[in-house]
Amino acid sequence: MNTSRNTALEAWMKEHGYSSNSLAEAVNSTVGDLTGRVGGLDGSSIRDWKAGRVRWPKSATRVALEKVTGLPATALGFVPRGRAPSPVPETTPEVAVERRRFIAAGTALAAASATPAFASSHRIGTSDVVRLQQRFTEIIVSDHRHGGRLGIEQKAAALAKEALALQNSGSASQRVRAYVYGCAAAFRSSAMWAAIDGRRYDDAIAHMREAQSLAELAADPAIKFRIWSHAGTLYRHMGRPVEALAANDVARSLSIARRDPLFASLGLARQAAIQGVAGNVTVTRRGFDQAQDAMDRADPSADRPVWMTSFYDQAELDSLALTGYLALGEYETAEAHAHRCLAALRPHMQRSKAIATTRLACAQLGQGDVEPAVSTAMSISVDIAAHHPRVARMLRGFNTKIHALAPDSSAARMWSQCTHATRKESA
Repeated sequence: MNTSRNTALEAWMKEHGYSSNSLAEAVNSTVGDLTGRVGGLDGSSIRDWKAGRVRWPKSATRVALEKVTGLPATALGFVPRGRAPSPVPETTPEVAVERRRFIAAGTALAAASATPAFASSHRIGTSDVVRLQQRFTEIIVSDHRHGGRLGIEQKAAALAKEALALQNSGSASQRVRAYVYGCAAAFRSSAMWAAIDGRRYDDAIAHMREAQSLAELAADPAIKFRIWSHAGTLYRHMGRPVEALAANDVARSLSIARRDPLFASLGLARQAAIQGVAGNVTVTRRGFDQAQDAMDRADPSADRPVWMTSFYDQAELDSLALTGYLALGEYETAEAHAHRCLAALRPHMQRSKAIATTRLACAQLGQGDVEPAVSTAMSISVDIAAHHPRVARMLRGFNTKIHALAPDSSAARMWSQCTHATRKESA
């Protein structure tokens, strides 16, 4: 294998005082901040980068490295897959100029003032795209921790507008323009998801339409998949299973779902959850079996978008199965998937934990296990129970059922005291 040393990375490390081990630690820590799981690099990994044996790190690692250094991977000497390495060394004065421009523009973007962050005309480049991608990662992390908050929706929508303002700020190659449209579509899809999670369905539909238009301009099958898959979830929550199935079918028909078993698995799992809501028992069971099979075939090391790698795993598949079987009234199966989901959830995914715990309580109550159900429901934090619209709605349904099932039980009285505290918190 012919390799050439990555002199750009070596120069950056020397300039900033990083050894191979210390850079590995910094990147691992940042991967943990982004995904909830600390990275697995060591000094030998960085030496492979410097020696040119690894020319393009995996997506989560690459984003973390860019966050640590403040530079796009290409400016650090890495070469995207399928592209020949540049014969010109990247440790040139132009790199230093690019670094200063990157930092200055990044400061302006972080300020998020009323003036567009990229007001001055310039050549729009990869560093601008990386900067937007980093902001997108921040939105993803915030969603996993809180979810459904109006502030997340508003911030994501504002960043979509900033991405479009960038398009008008200077010249760019067609490839970079497509990337920027992809970033704008990603931000809109996050605004859409926050609105779905917060049960603001009219707003979600408006974000969806904007995101779909931007995704077409980007011609990015991954973000198209995300938007149409979200559309399926939106219609499922709205109680419109026919439209939900149609939207999810669009996502499943995209080329990326045929190429990558993990995308296929997500499409199948969400389809099965919709079938569960529609009451189609056999199709639901078959769909979850197929989703599990596809996940088992997926390459865990494949290069995928951060929004995908940060949330879809065995825990999320079990969460969707919990949803489908709970809707079917197969409470024992639903409970089994709930326990599997909660055992595998990444620590930072507080929203997902609260939703799965609420559904677990409903599955236990469906089996007549009143005391365990109340104990499970009471383990949900008062803050989330009071302020997350989806969790609050499910707990109201839980409250109605428990008072119908065991109105005079000690468990029902304990639950009444708990809901009183929740009402005080939400007041």
